[in-house]
Amino acid sequence: MPEGLLPTITLALAVGVRVLARQGAVIKRLSAVETLGSTDVICTDKTGTLTRNRMRLRSTWTPHGTPSGSETAELVRAAARCTTVTRESEGRLHGDPTEIALVEGAAGHAAPLDPADRDAHRRACFRFDPRLRRMSVIDAGEHGNLRVIVKGAPEAVLALLAAGEPTGEARRAADALAADGMRVLAVAVRELPPGTGAAAPRRQDAERDLHLLGLVGLHDPPRPEVAAAVRRCHEAGLTVHVVTGDNGATAAAVARTVGIGTPHLQVITRSESIDDQELDHLLRQDGTEIVFARSSPETKLKVADALRAHGRIVAMTGDGVNDAPALHRAHIGVAMGRSGTDVAREASTMVLTDDNFATIVTAIESGRRVYDNVRKFIVYIFAHLTPEVVPFLVFALSAGAVPLPLTVLQILAIDLGTETLPALALGRERAEPGIMSRPPRPSTQSVINKDMLVRSWGWLGIVSAVLVMTGFFYVLWRAGWHPGDPTGPGSPLHHAYLTATTATFAGIVTCQVGTAIAARTDHAALVDIGFFTNPLLLAGIAFELLFTAALVYAPPLQNLFGTAALPLDVVLLVSAFPPLVWGSDEIRRWARRRHHGS
Repeated sequence: MPEGLLPTITLALAVGVRVLARQGAVIKRLSAVETLGSTDVICTDKTGTLTRNRMRLRSTWTPHGTPSGSETAELVRAAARCTTVTRESEGRLHGDPTEIALVEGAAGHAAPLDPADRDAHRRACFRFDPRLRRMSVIDAGEHGNLRVIVKGAPEAVLALLAAGEPTGEARRAADALAADGMRVLAVAVRELPPGTGAAAPRRQDAERDLHLLGLVGLHDPPRPEVAAAVRRCHEAGLTVHVVTGDNGATAAAVARTVGIGTPHLQVITRSESIDDQELDHLLRQDGTEIVFARSSPETKLKVADALRAHGRIVAMTGDGVNDAPALHRAHIGVAMGRSGTDVAREASTMVLTDDNFATIVTAIESGRRVYDNVRKFIVYIFAHLTPEVVPFLVFALSAGAVPLPLTVLQILAIDLGTETLPALALGRERAEPGIMSRPPRPSTQSVINKDMLVRSWGWLGIVSAVLVMTGFFYVLWRAGWHPGDPTGPGSPLHHAYLTATTATFAGIVTCQVGTAIAARTDHAALVDIGFFTNPLLLAGIAFELLFTAALVYAPPLQNLFGTAALPLDVVLLVSAFPPLVWGSDEIRRWARRRHHGS
């Protein structure tokens, strides 16, 4: 029974969590590290995840086509007044990045805004509604007249314009700006009739018969590292979908810029109205990545449920309160640490401290590495079972004609003493080359499979057992032993028997060294990862060799464990075991790579 298996797995997962935390991904559940390794679909937001979330006012459009400076200034001033940003004591603006960009853009167009003055003239504020996709305010002018300012998605605002407004031209202009990857907002106003009471009208009464001031285009540049991260996703067999509340053309332009949608990108412009049957059909298309534009939190939940029903392992990003159900439903809910709400972080499995898509890919790679390392130390631990069991089989099958080559205390010294530290060190092994070039493992795949058992028990274990029994019989035959000769206390061969069992014990330990080196890679050659790249493993090997030397040569431990000092020729013999064990497995992996390559 491999006693060290449970603590080794737990510590390997804990180390994976700590490493990910240093890289910007805080994992809230140990088992999620293993789940990350099998993730095959990422559903990501756009703003702040694929992009920098650093909005800048780049373009404006007014109904007159060639706007004058006064028209542009009126447009950006109205957009800036329809915000809720505040100015902190040190002078910095605080609030939504989109609204900060509007206020800064107004200052750049000679229309600076003081948030305190804005609030002093405000009579009502209808905050942004994600379903209506707009917000509005009621301001008091210099002469006491009230004016409604509405800001929001073009399709949401244009539907509220008065008759005769240039709706068609505005839609074409909005599409052109969105195709350039800009977030487009429409700004419209309405003068309330004189004599309107101090009480603000209802929202539906205020937001009607509007006059269009124009459109503003905000640019949020993609994060420079995202394109490489998306490319790594594709190489690893992962599918990346974008689920965003933005316009479809804007989201598609950003997606194409970072490489999402290779070879085919499909854009669902009104994803909140998609039915289940159509969604299932879309998600079954191989090689297609989808932009779900103008999505709602319910859309995220629907997408997560559909992907789970198809047997996919889903990582879903979100930052709002309403994203919590989708984050909880996905296998890996990813909340934003900077822009996310407390509710989203509480419902998630992983929190990104930098809100960066590339960190998700790094976490998936780390999950694959941790999973591989768990398999590596399982191979290492299981490989010792064969050379521990074979001596007892030889003793039993010979009906005692061959004395017991290994004692119970010596087995415990191996399982609890020499084995643990190298196994823990294998949990810190670096990733093999090509770890992100193979497809995600199926969710139904067991950690222990037939190939692992064949490698550990049938290859490394048998090679080790043959070497260990060779050392045992070498010592006995050199002393003149023949099958059936007595080796008990007081017999002439008793000391030779103690030396032989010690050779068996030392042989298993040295075979452990060879197995630990071999287990560092499952596919690649050792030269590809470097012999000295895991100093913890080298320290663990040094410890087990010193521990073995103490049991072999220290008189108090000799009496306790039934060992005897090994002569030089036996030491040289067991010293040859590590390269023989590792070398045989290196040949096996070379033949396997050559076969798969052909």
